[in-house]
Amino acid sequence: MNIKLDLNGDFMKYDAEVKISLKKGMLNPEAATIQRALALLKYQVEDTKTLQIIKFSLEGDDEGTVRREVDEMCQRLLCNPVIHNYAIEITPQEK
Repeated sequence: MNIKLDLNGDFMKYDAEVKISLKKGMLNPEAATIQRALALLKYQVEDTKTLQIIKFSLEGDDEGTVRREVDEMCQRLLCNPVIHNYAIEITPQEK
């Protein structure tokens, strides 16, 4: 196991960002409403999509372990893998 500790001997802290979107072909009523409202304001847009972003911080042994843990969070709670795509970004926190 490759444990990364900071200078004080503590676990490293990481920032996690999860971007969640509907899979292609899934109905997106929120995006459809936005597109219709923009059309009423005389803005013609196409292919409107919405994206949910969830950010949080957590401690971990290393970036790979943290990524696996966040992936598990996505599959168990943050999104529905049947209808959602998600992308995870992990960044070590600056001291």
